[in-house]
Amino acid sequence: MVGLLDALGIEQAVIAGHDWGAPVAWHAALLRPDRFRAVIALSVPYRPRSPVVPTSVMPRREDAVFYQFYFQEPGVAEAELGRDVRQTFLRVLGGARREWPVIGPVGMVPRGGGFLSDIPAPATLPSWLREADIDFYVREFERTGFRGGLNWYRNIDRNWELLASFVGAKVTVPAVYMAGDRDLVVKFQGMDRVIANLANDVPRLRGKFMLPGCGHWIQQECASEVNAAMIDFLRQL
Repeated sequence: MVGLLDALGIEQAVIAGHDWGAPVAWHAALLRPDRFRAVIALSVPYRPRSPVVPTSVMPRREDAVFYQFYFQEPGVAEAELGRDVRQTFLRVLGGARREWPVIGPVGMVPRGGGFLSDIPAPATLPSWLREADIDFYVREFERTGFRGGLNWYRNIDRNWELLASFVGAKVTVPAVYMAGDRDLVVKFQGMDRVIANLANDVPRLRGKFMLPGCGHWIQQECASEVNAAMIDFLRQL
């Protein structure tokens, strides 16, 4: 990423990311505060390096495993997600919003099932999602497949190893964190404590926004609110 800044002739940048793009953004700011002067993270808060290998503590039950653990075996998730790419995006984008109370561990994949098993296909698309959007994603992922994105999860333990010298390190640049209050990510085990104590590890946290009625795809579902918060943050830098 720093190489990209160099190629573009950019000395410093503000980095933003959503979902696993948020840890990428957090760690870019952590590792190179000289090049990334601020960070904006959506959905996933900054989590300091854990004392144990991440996959070793991912929730596992007799009947289900955490989705990131399910993603570890090369080829398994690729086959499921690529079997019907249109259905994959209809479910992940349009059907993943959960309106009912969460009971038990969140983000679990049934053994013998798949990532999409418990995600219904929507009867109609939500207002923020168009058929043209689905068409675009389908064309692109039918061309590329899903392995590139899934490989991020397969490198979680390796990334943890590489960050051994950053135990206890804090993100020192200005930061903003935003999430929807219906995003299942914020309901992951222990995430409530991480979010509540975020300023301890991000001492220059300028804002922490939990958008009501908003799900995981915050930048699309609540585009005007997200854009307003980002612009306000940038103006204050």
